[in-house]
Parts: sequence; C-alpha cells; structure tokens
Amino acid sequence: MSYIEPAPIKDKENPFESMMSRFQVAAEHLGLNAQIYNVLKTPTKQVIVGLPVTMDNGKIEVFEGYRVIHSNILGPSKGGIRYALDVNLDEMKALAAWMTWKCAVVDIPFGGAKGGIKCDPRSMSAGEIERLTRAYTMALQEIFGPDRDIPAPDMGTGPREMAWLMDQFSRSNGMTINAVVTGKPTVLGGSLGRTEATGRGVMVSTLVAMEKLQLNPFKATCAIQGFGNVGSWAARLLDERGVKIISLSDISGAYYNKNGINIDEAMRYRDANNGTLEGFSEAEKIPTDELLLLEVDVLVPAAVEDVITIHNAHNIKAKLIVEGANGPTSAKADKILNDLGILSVPDILANAGGVTVSYFEWVQNRLGYKWTAERVNRRSDRIMKDAFNNVYETSVKYNVSLRIAAYIVAIDKVAKTYEYRGGF
Repeated sequence: MSYIEPAPIKDKENPFESMMSRFQVAAEHLGLNAQIYNVLKTPTKQVIVGLPVTMDNGKIEVFEGYRVIHSNILGPSKGGIRYALDVNLDEMKALAAWMTWKCAVVDIPFGGAKGGIKCDPRSMSAGEIERLTRAYTMALQEIFGPDRDIPAPDMGTGPREMAWLMDQFSRSNGMTINAVVTGKPTVLGGSLGRTEATGRGVMVSTLVAMEKLQLNPFKATCAIQGFGNVGSWAARLLDERGVKIISLSDISGAYYNKNGINIDEAMRYRDANNGTLEGFSEAEKIPTDELLLLEVDVLVPAAVEDVITIHNAHNIKAKLIVEGANGPTSAKADKILNDLGILSVPDILANAGGVTVSYFEWVQNRLGYKWTAERVNRRSDRIMKDAFNNVYETSVKYNVSLRIAAYIVAIDKVAKTYEYRGGF
C-alpha cells in the first residue's frame, strides 16, 4: 500500500478551482465557444454513497464514498480510487477532470473519473479494508464496468484492493470480468510493467525535456520528493540513465548526499524498514521543505498536491520541474515559475505513463492475450515521447507554458469530439 505524506502548507486554493483556472486560460487561447466550455467544466456524474461496514470489534461504522465521472465522451471513464481521511468532493471533481485531460493528452480512448473513501487505511485491518472495498463495489455496481467506468489504484490502495473489487464485481455478474479494473495482480490479468509505469513515464518525460534544454543526463543532478511507487521508480530509472539523484524524501523526512544516493540501496532499505527511509544512513537528513529549494538541474515532486506554492516558488533553483504527483504546483505559483524561466512538465503529461499502461492492461484483458514487458515499455515510451513533442510544439505555437499547452491539446481533442458527436 502506498504511503500518505503529510499535507504541506497550502495556498488555500480549492483544487477544482485551481484546475479550472488553467482550463480557462487554455480555453481562451483555443477560442472555445461558451456552450462547449460549460459542458467541459461540468462533471457528467457525481455519486456519494454511505458504506456500512462491520468492524473487527463487531461495531458497524458508516464510511462516505465518492465516484465522480467528469467525462465519458472519448470512451469509458478511467480513474483511481483513493483511501484517505481528507477525501472530499472538490478533490474528486478536480482529479476526475485531470484524468480527462490526461487521457486526452496521451491520445487514449478514455474519459476521466476519480473515486475515494473517507477513511484511514493505516488504522484498519486487512479484513476491514476488504469489507469496505466490497461494500464500495456493490454500491457502485451500476457505475463500474469495462465499457462504462474503470477504476484503478491510487493513494492508499493497490493491487490487493483492485483484486477484491474485480472479484466482487465478477460475483455480482456471475462471470469473471477482468477488464472492470486495472492495476490488478498479474495473475488476475494485471499488465507486466504496470507497477513502474508512472515512474517510467516521469523518466521518459524528464529525458525528453532535458534534451530540449540541452542538459546532459550524465552531468545532471536531481531531487525527488516522495519515495513511494512513482518517486522510487522515477529515481531508479533516471539513475540507470546517468542522472545523479542527490536528494530524496518520504513521510520520515528528506535525505541528501551531494555525491549521489544509491537508489537500489535506498529501495532495499525502505522495503526492509516498514516502507520508510527513517534512519537511512547513506544520506544526511535535511528539513523536508529544503529538498524543493536545492540547487539541482531537475526537481521531481512525486508526493502530494500543492507543495510548490506562492510561499516557496520564488526560491526554487531547479532548471526543470517534472510533476510526478497530481497537482503539486498551485495555480498561483505557475506565473512565478514561468517568470524564473523554469520549464515545468505538467502532471497531466508527466505522470500519464500510469494511465497509458492501464489502458494496455484493459486492452489485453479485452483481447485475452498478454503482452511482454518489453512490448509494454516500448509502446508506453513511444506514446509518452509523442505526447511530449505534441505539447512542446503547441507551447511554441501559442507561446504558452507546457502546462497551458497540455490543456490546449487535451481540451481541443475533447471539444472536437463533442462537436462531431453532437446530440445536445
């Protein structure tokens, strides 16, 4: 199960409004008509469910669950399920919209969705989490489906929860339906390459962006905030390609070694130490906030949203930011980074490797045929490179940041699909 890093000081921005502010700028550049604008800014469906669960002590506790479908115009909606205490409707709406733009920017036939349950999975037993997951699946039985809405893991969930969800949905339908969910264990139809897919997409985005900035990977330094699935795989894959990782952080704090951190060793230590780097002696511990302000070529925020804000953006020294997390840069910080000349590869592009391989998993489940890891990686890398180059060319054409260019690419695709399909 992925760790949950404590939330940093935020700009007090509503996440949906933060997403919409970027959406609005992109819509203006496109000259999007008001009718399509109103359609695209409004989620297609918002579901809130109460989930009674019998706890291990025999008491019944009721949890609140959400599923927001932002759009299904490009195909079935796709998005993760988050288990965390701070899950709320505004966050779900923002993340569902981000998924729509993310799928569109890498040109895969999915719409965007997001789900979550307000709970603390770290304080619950495996049995309690299983009963909660099955209750959530039953409550959303009419929403989920391989051709309707396809969940995936997110913060606080993983292959185990996806297996329970698939099993419960399959039982209710009287047949095994692997394609209802992605991020499953490989024995249940999960794709090879899925575990490292998001981190691999971050690596590909980083290397293509470094090429544009004429940064030599073998002479470049990098700091990575977050050492969960995305951060650790991005670190390992960048390290393998010559980039020196000099700082890492996780829930236990930030770690720094100017000579470079041995990533394989750090991952082994974390896995043997209850999932944290607490006590990692191969690097010096530094204040967590300092990692973002280090003098490095590449900064990868891969933990939680709103960590680069108006409070610290002026002091960032990296030449390149590659967003492994969803929404790590607040809308108000965008202009500051642009004025500093820092190139930011936005979340909807940089971390789209995960949904790309999720799409491959769904395709394999539908075909009943398994691809090799080499084929998965080769196709995913090509999609990520093509998406980056398309966004980069759009940023040059409209003279805008990569973030606004990514929104332009995504919104243009979804808007044109609405116009062609019509039917309002």
